Amino acid sequence: MLRLLVVSLIWAFSFGLIKDGLTGLPSSAVAFIRLTLAMAVFAPFLRLRTLSAADAARLFLTGAVQYGLMYVAYIHAFAYLKAYEVALFTVFTPIYVAVINDLFARRINFTTLVAGILAVAGGGVIEYQQLSSSEMWRGFFLLQGANLCFAFGQIFYRRTMSRLPEPRTDLQVFGLLYVGAMLTAALAACSTDWNTLIITPKQAGILLYLGIVASGIGFFLWNTGARQVGCGTLAVFNNLKIPLGILVSVFFFGEKADWPRLLGGGALMALALAVNTIKIKRRRS
Repeated sequence: MLRLLVVSLIWAFSFGLIKDGLTGLPSSAVAFIRLTLAMAVFAPFLRLRTLSAADAARLFLTGAVQYGLMYVAYIHAFAYLKAYEVALFTVFTPIYVAVINDLFARRINFTTLVAGILAVAGGGVIEYQQLSSSEMWRGFFLLQGANLCFAFGQIFYRRTMSRLPEPRTDLQVFGLLYVGAMLTAALAACSTDWNTLIITPKQAGILLYLGIVASGIGFFLWNTGARQVGCGTLAVFNNLKIPLGILVSVFFFGEKADWPRLLGGGALMALALAVNTIKIKRRRS
């Protein structure tokens, strides 16, 4: 649980850093650079000699979806949304975590649908004046794609690692996730004109921090922490970065927010999370 808390604090600053420092750079290029840096950190620890081809493929797929596809969609969403809006619209991730876990377990609980409706209502309260904006909707749906990819990866990684023979450790295989992620981002970055890409020293520093700390170390701590807690706790922590991200974006990066709507919508989102968490706890009891 401590690992999830530490990562939530790290990621709270990522929303503002991306919006404040990286807007204007191609999203696919940013994703490729971040994931290449993350792969470079963990590649020296890879130990694949005793790993079966099937398990290696599952880990490769986990990284390709959870980090590669997720990052391309996530970073592109910043072109249409404010940083705190990106933080807010990740509220759906716990719902996706619960649904995907149910699908793998071949069971569906419709309480999750109620939680999803409440979460959507919360987002509508906060941004109801912009719901007709095509740009807002583009950012919203891009972010939901990213949320689905991230939720899938968390559950798939837990299930894959539970199959591996001991004493296989996360550190020995985690670089393979970044290989899958980096290659996926590389395909998306094929359309980038690298000859005209200009990265300022400030942007280079942000990319180094995001690639090594937020992506590399952060994702490792998050997925390994996800293996140590139940699905209900994991769902709760998937939303902890939201209030932290909003506060950081407003107080550190100078964004403005409509506090009455923000609090009202946040209350509905909190209720959605409570409904989802209660459902999971009852199922486990």
